Amino acid sequence: MELKVLKEEKDNIIIEMNNQTIAELLRVYLNKDDAVETTGWKRAHPENPVVFEIRTKGKSAKKALEDAASKVEKELGKVLDDFKKIVK
Repeated sequence: MELKVLKEEKDNIIIEMNNQTIAELLRVYLNKDDAVETTGWKRAHPENPVVFEIRTKGKSAKKALEDAASKVEKELGKVLDDFKKIVK
């Protein structure tokens, strides 16, 4: 997956990515973080990349994104472990 930082400030980050499924997954996890004021993504047209924005208060936007990505990774690891148990 390709990520491109369009804007980065302490409490605001805007990134461009090519996967709306990952964008939505991150949005859900970011909304669980009390330090995140707003987060969302948009795609102007199906061929265009997803533009994803995070605004925070009391925590850097980059740290909030890293924390959400870590939580997603941990959760997906658990799902993978469960699938492996089923397949055995």
